[in-house]
Amino acid sequence: MSTRSNSFLSDAERDAVIELRHDMHREPELSNAEWKTQERIRAVLQRFGLSGFKTFHNTGLYIDIEGRASGPKRAVAVRGDIDALPIQETRDDLPYRSQVNGVMHACGHDVHGSIALGTALALHRMRDNFAGKVRVFFQPAEEAEPLGGRTVQDEKLLDGFDRAVGFHVSPGIPAGMFGAQEGAVTKSADQFKLTVTGKMAHGASPHNGIDAIAIAAAFINEVQKVVSREMPIDDAAVITIGTIHGGEATNIICPSVVMEGTIRTACSERRALLSQRVREVAEGVAALHRGRAECIIRQGEPAVVNDPEMVRKFRQLVHDTAGRDAFFSERRPIAGSDDFGFYAACVPSIYFWLGTRAPGNESFVHTPTFGASDELIIPTTVLTVRYILDLLNS
Repeated sequence: MSTRSNSFLSDAERDAVIELRHDMHREPELSNAEWKTQERIRAVLQRFGLSGFKTFHNTGLYIDIEGRASGPKRAVAVRGDIDALPIQETRDDLPYRSQVNGVMHACGHDVHGSIALGTALALHRMRDNFAGKVRVFFQPAEEAEPLGGRTVQDEKLLDGFDRAVGFHVSPGIPAGMFGAQEGAVTKSADQFKLTVTGKMAHGASPHNGIDAIAIAAAFINEVQKVVSREMPIDDAAVITIGTIHGGEATNIICPSVVMEGTIRTACSERRALLSQRVREVAEGVAALHRGRAECIIRQGEPAVVNDPEMVRKFRQLVHDTAGRDAFFSERRPIAGSDDFGFYAACVPSIYFWLGTRAPGNESFVHTPTFGASDELIIPTTVLTVRYILDLLNS
């Protein structure tokens, strides 16, 4: 893959980008606790003469880079997320493996944050070559509430912007290739907490009680029919029960069960309907068994929806700079969620994938053996910078 990176990043800048990746990976921080990561990024920006950065969501950081050329004053945002996951890394082959017990960058956010840094450094040096503004977000808390992407939306940090760019590692795509597809590429993710209330009784006299565990079991069976019998097959809806707690003794009819789960869909029009049906099934099943159900639903991130024209421009750029074989054209199934959906809900956006699959790096994200090569970071940074310049100048 051709990168021609020398015209974009100096040797010192490239070294700083890789150094940040190693530091982030060695000392990963969980969502809403990215204090050291924030300080590291701030220090590198200052070292290369960038100033005026601002904090958001407590542990996040963003910086605006103003072009000094004449021309249309368009504004483009780019996001690199920076939080890690509560997973114990088992990659003993990495010299920069996690030194924090039970925490690792199992979703590639150390790669994302480093690409965002490289993008900021390159555009700062090249600001005489473009008009308009680029805002680079080093966003915390993509993995867990309270979500950093929601803060971007709530605090209107994209007001006045024309486009937004996001990216994500993909072990499903060979290293050195890039992918993007039009329309929804992730699902929305809403969380629910369901409290089922029955009546305690002795296990030898179940007729004197109302069994909350039996109600919970009936709900788990019935709620899956919302997906299998009420949603179109191409909706990609998923209802997951992730936790269930109830009961204190083997010989007592359980009076209360608490369940938590997620509701996912790629279709914004059916998102509200799914939540409504989960609540209705819970209340209906509980009433059928003479119990009660209280269902609290918290809206999470929307689906990430790619702008068709931005995808077409990205595909052409990959073809022109890295070759036609470098674009992964297979349509990927919609899976998972990402709070870049909040960005896409504000402005036309693209969320592209950078392939990471290579010998030794075959594991998928959110696993103890996930990894991605340093060699992918600078080429992806260069591609991102080229793409942003294309958006600003087209």
